This record gives sequence, structure tokens and C-alpha cells, in this order.
Amino acid sequence: MIFEKVVKLLAEQFGVDEDSITMKTEFEADLGADSLDIVELTMMIEEEFDFGEIEDEELEKLSTVGDLVELISARSRE
Repeated sequence: MIFEKVVKLLAEQFGVDEDSITMKTEFEADLGADSLDIVELTMMIEEEFDFGEIEDEELEKLSTVGDLVELISARSRE
């Protein structure tokens, strides 16, 4: 469920096919994300999953879709 929502958001933001996104997809290398893209994605994630602000330390650890899904899963359990 979380992965599917994330894929939909990423496909929309980066203009890529949903089928091309996997847990191993890297934001910078595979999607061409820059720092502004990451900030926009973060705001979308915070709104979509209705949890507080994602801290900079957490953002720095996110390099793949799988990392993001794990973060959302952990936050959802809190």
C-alpha cells in the first residue's frame, strides 16, 4: 500500500512510468532528482501520509525508494 502510493507520487512528480520504479530506484541516479525535487517530494509525502515534518537528518539517509518506504512505514507505526 505504501509502496504503491509512493510510486504514484514519484511517477507524477518526475514524469516516469510507474512500472519503472522499484524499491531499488535511486532518487538522484535513476530519477534525476535534485535538492529542490527532494524538498517538493518531502512536502508531498508529509501531506499524503499525514505525519509531521521529515527532519533533515532523515532526508540525508534517503537515497532509494525503499529507504523512503521504510521511513514512512516506521512513521506510520508510531
